[in-house]
Amino acid sequence: MANVNEQKKEVVILFAGDSGDGIQLTGGQFTDTTSLYGNDISTFPNFPAEIRAPRGTVAGVSGFQLKFGSVQVFTPGDQYDVLVVMNAAALKVNLLNLKKGGIIIANTDGFDKKNLRLAKYPEGVNPLEDNSLDQYHVHKIDVTKLTREALKESGMGVKEMDRCKNMFVLGYIYWMYNRKLDNSIEFIESKFKKKPELVDANVKVLKKGYHFGDTSEAFTSRFQVEPAPLPKGTYRNIKGNQAAALGLIAAAKKSGLELFYGTYPITPASDILHFLSRHKNFGVKTFQAEDEIAAVCSAIGASFGGALGVTASSGPGIALKGEAIGLATILEIPLVICNVQRGGPSTGLPTKTEQADLLQAIYGRNGEAPVPVIAASSPADCFDMAYEACRIAIEHMTPVFFLSDGYIANGAEPWVFPKAADLQTIQAKFVSDEDKEGEYLPYKRDERLVRKWSIPGMKGFEHRIGGLEKEDETGNVSYDPANHEKMIGLREAKVAKIADFVPEQTIASGEAQGDILVLGWGSTYGAIQTAVRELLAEGHSVAHAHVKYLNPFPKNLGEVLKNYKKVIIPEMNRGQLRKIIRAEFLVDAKGLNKVQGLPFTVHEVKEAVLKEVVQLETV
Repeated sequence: MANVNEQKKEVVILFAGDSGDGIQLTGGQFTDTTSLYGNDISTFPNFPAEIRAPRGTVAGVSGFQLKFGSVQVFTPGDQYDVLVVMNAAALKVNLLNLKKGGIIIANTDGFDKKNLRLAKYPEGVNPLEDNSLDQYHVHKIDVTKLTREALKESGMGVKEMDRCKNMFVLGYIYWMYNRKLDNSIEFIESKFKKKPELVDANVKVLKKGYHFGDTSEAFTSRFQVEPAPLPKGTYRNIKGNQAAALGLIAAAKKSGLELFYGTYPITPASDILHFLSRHKNFGVKTFQAEDEIAAVCSAIGASFGGALGVTASSGPGIALKGEAIGLATILEIPLVICNVQRGGPSTGLPTKTEQADLLQAIYGRNGEAPVPVIAASSPADCFDMAYEACRIAIEHMTPVFFLSDGYIANGAEPWVFPKAADLQTIQAKFVSDEDKEGEYLPYKRDERLVRKWSIPGMKGFEHRIGGLEKEDETGNVSYDPANHEKMIGLREAKVAKIADFVPEQTIASGEAQGDILVLGWGSTYGAIQTAVRELLAEGHSVAHAHVKYLNPFPKNLGEVLKNYKKVIIPEMNRGQLRKIIRAEFLVDAKGLNKVQGLPFTVHEVKEAVLKEVVQLETV
């Protein structure tokens, strides 16, 4: 009789195999089902850049890591409790991060001589047979054989049968963690609704995997992870790119503007386009341009025409958009630029995460062209910060950078679905008849130094546009040196004044003053928050602050920094925020930097902070 009483507070699972093994789908389905059960969850999909990476090789391994629990979860975990591997290469790549005593579920068919050779194991070595895994609980299952047996009367070919083997693994994991199959069966029926034979095959194999756990006498371990005590609300499981897209839609509806999304496909930003293109019912217009320059210029044209213009890319595409972003800056019209960051430089690491575009966002244009920059800290936070980027762009008549990255764009977590009435108001200020009195001045400013929005077709409000410098208030072309300096100062001051209209900096964990402040931005939030909470529980004087508004900074950030003896800034770059903090506030901030295409682990952050803590405590 299977043991169903072993309780776990939290569990980390990694699914790994070839990129054609359906690993991302398997992980995604387990995530969705676990979220419906009520667990808190965090995920990390990690896959090769190649569409079809070399099968059986280390370079071709695709992984999907997730952590779920009955407690609050901030990261996908440092080490795995369960490692599911479809072949030898997947084991070789990921074994190092499996906890001692952890569970390995291995598809034995992926450990034949060919797969062992492709994974570059020494001749005659098979880790499933040489006792090298004795410190782990190994579940050896011939997934391929069992899948074929389940479908032997389906009339399908061997290749078609083998494409279903990920469903066997999913069914078995559902059995291990007492999860129902209903959600995945509904997904299969929807995905293959025009191909009933594929519905039958995948459902049959899914159930085969589940019942294998029930009938196999070799494996008796089952685990129970109770729902997490999350705040009340309507939840859905959401990825960062989906949340960003919904934030853009919500902002357009709240402001009463049409949303125009002009873009060119690029990893890892493309899913925003895919999601938005399915929502024409909200008045969304999506345009896939022929290149990045055309994409951003189409969005600028849409904003000039009175819509909410949005464009998105990753670092290489943002570089190409640079001149046009400068055009939007000098025109002073709304534009939202989403940068879903990835490893660089150049083409770099297309499917790996990085935070190396901060300096590009703040300074990466010719001339003095200041642009507000904000960043999301988690998949769900992408909704709030995309919405906020739109608010700032519309209300302050400026292009705005919204920064995300591959880690949170593809990662997922539970999200409390907000009510429209609870969203902050977004008010676009168009010219009106009172602005016709006397000479129309298109660059006349209010107390925030913001000009009003006038669009083509509004009689009496015709004005000159273009990238040449403008005369103050009239907008006429001016080469006057003093006017140029004045306009540069006005545009800079307008962006600086945005600090009056954003929240002050808060402390996420810890006291308002103490020994060490760990200052983060973007997707480092989860690792920092977990590490600092652990250090606080151990009695150390540490705190965590996370900066979402990167240009301009919150008005009180300088005061916050001075309340601590040391400031440490973890970043997935070579120290970009650290450079700005040191220059802006003359604070001797220390960097913790990682540029491996991988997010920080909690252990890395905790160990680095602990070294600084010990130094202060021993002085």
